Amino acid sequence: MYRGSLVFSQLMALLPLQSFQRCVKRYQGHRYVKRFSCWDQFLVMAFAQLTFRESLRDIESCLRAVRSKLYHLGIRGAVSRSTLADANETRDWRIFADFAQVLIGTARRLYHQDNFALELDETVYALDSTTIDLCLELFPWAHFRRHKGAIKLHTQLDVRGSIPTFIHITHGKVHDVNVLDVLLPEPGSFYVMDRGYLDFTRLYGLGQGLAYFVIRSKENLQFRRLYSHQVDKASGLRCDQTIVLTGPLTSQHYPEKLRRVRFFDLATQKGFTFLTNNFVLPAATIAQLYRSRWQVELFFKWIKQHLRIKAFFGTSENAVKTQVWIAIAVYVLVAIVKKQLSLQQDLYTILQILSVTTFEKSPILQVLTDFEPMVDMLVTSNQLELFN
Repeated sequence: MYRGSLVFSQLMALLPLQSFQRCVKRYQGHRYVKRFSCWDQFLVMAFAQLTFRESLRDIESCLRAVRSKLYHLGIRGAVSRSTLADANETRDWRIFADFAQVLIGTARRLYHQDNFALELDETVYALDSTTIDLCLELFPWAHFRRHKGAIKLHTQLDVRGSIPTFIHITHGKVHDVNVLDVLLPEPGSFYVMDRGYLDFTRLYGLGQGLAYFVIRSKENLQFRRLYSHQVDKASGLRCDQTIVLTGPLTSQHYPEKLRRVRFFDLATQKGFTFLTNNFVLPAATIAQLYRSRWQVELFFKWIKQHLRIKAFFGTSENAVKTQVWIAIAVYVLVAIVKKQLSLQQDLYTILQILSVTTFEKSPILQVLTDFEPMVDMLVTSNQLELFN
């Protein structure tokens, strides 16, 4: 009979505690703290994410019901609604943001060699944002509409592995394109974006940073064709052109040449026009690169369905950002577990198993592999899947 740690403790043991302590020290997270440490706060919030807790009262009631096991979970401080609420309100959210970035770095190294739909050595990033609606009366800082509040998660997703590498949280009024001002371009990488990011001044900055972009064009774009290249129209391609912009402002904002690729999707009967500053890749690859942008849409839908980021345990900006970053850390941790243990299940199945085995004393590998095949039947045909 196994007499080791609880499943939750085994999962948390995979986290780099020294890195977490460095993040706490960086932002003086333990200043004036006597009992409920930042690590206790992280463990309680991670427990809430893994077990789908609904509120602070729900968290308190659940953990108090197993008070004798809190020490074995790794939680040393007493858990109460007021203590957890104060911690989320006052402790710098950047502690958990920096720690999530540590986990993201680990996950990216693990998934670096994963197969990609395109045979590219370069890193491909999908850039997009999602809006989370909030009540303006409870979240007055999250401006969006006159009678509505919201926050935006501006996300850069590494398509190889579906790992979020950059997340910028703002109130709902911030336009998507503004995130390009705080994004540090990675030389040689591809940034795939929808036409909401079409700003030629910022795109020119990406090019000056030695990065490539693939972005959907608008219909009213003013340009002049310099060259046309032969394409295989049977593949859906319609044209591959080298152009220069002729608009009175766009020609100044982007004075160099651009590549324009038109593609007709036979399946959906829709036409797409792409702009890129890469003149080497085949035109068909440019179209396929844009198709990979759908990975970030799947990521948004997945975390909204399976993590607690639509109902918040606090109303301040600090509390909201703390909860979002801990949710991202849990997502990346589960992805790390999947890779390190060579699991075949998708993230949804792993998360569901962990949610009901938190207090079991069994080896985590056995828990995640020794289950009935009927578990897969719970996933409907339209269930979003990542890490297949």
